[in-house]
Amino acid sequence: MKTAEAVSVNVVVPHERYDRTWDSIVASGPMKDRLLRWALLSLQLRAKLPYETTALHGLIVLHGPPGTGKTTLARGLAQTLAPLTGTGHARLLELSLHGLMSAEHGQSQQKVSELLTEVVPALADDGLPTVVLLDEVESMAVARSEASLSANPADVHRATDAVLTALDDNATRYPHLLMVATSNFTTALDAAFLSRADVVVEVPVPDATAAKAILRATLTDMVSAYPPLATLAADHGLAAIAELLAGRDGRQIRKIVTEAMASRLETVRNPAELGLADLHQAALRVHGEQKDARLSNAEV
Repeated sequence: MKTAEAVSVNVVVPHERYDRTWDSIVASGPMKDRLLRWALLSLQLRAKLPYETTALHGLIVLHGPPGTGKTTLARGLAQTLAPLTGTGHARLLELSLHGLMSAEHGQSQQKVSELLTEVVPALADDGLPTVVLLDEVESMAVARSEASLSANPADVHRATDAVLTALDDNATRYPHLLMVATSNFTTALDAAFLSRADVVVEVPVPDATAAKAILRATLTDMVSAYPPLATLAADHGLAAIAELLAGRDGRQIRKIVTEAMASRLETVRNPAELGLADLHQAALRVHGEQKDARLSNAEV
């Protein structure tokens, strides 16, 4: 893979593609507000004060289980930030890291350095506040202390060193760049990388309150095609279903609605026929499967 090909998205926001991205993630507590505040503060302080004063690197780490919306949040963050900046616009860059890290032996360090210190700054040379999404960053900032001898640790160390050097360099040279890294497990990340983060934000699985909001939002989004679902979306019985789904990730909770539709030929032919009982049965099946999986793991 050529280094420039690692940039999979380069778009100026606000953009209609991301209009609903931020709001689509239903989170418990003030997590989203905290993320937005830190992003704004980092961009503002780094533009006006030297690194030696703030110690800010312009790096935010989002971590949590798969399916909790980390990548979606990063995309939505750029869209939400844009109206709050001086120009009213921002840029979103998404980097595809896996192909880059599967480069030829000894090339990872060079490609990572080129991507972060040359390609990314060149794409953002107009000075617009730029959110750079490093998805599943553990592929390029591996914990060096845990590197396996069989996994070519020399390349691992060099690539991680290149990331750290780039973060240090960009912190002072490009205060309009904001790196947002996502990870499914922070234990895989290098300690020096985490120490450079301005803030590490956990994106947890939804609790019952959030699960109910996700169910309601999913049904409401379907009302334009199937108007009778508006009644189901407002049903207080969703709370009991949400209790069964607490602890599942957001994607799984949304899919409960379509799984319930698929459970009867009537609702397949006409999804507007979906009822609370269908949702409840689907949630019970998922809850039972989760319980069986826990018991099986305990026996092992």
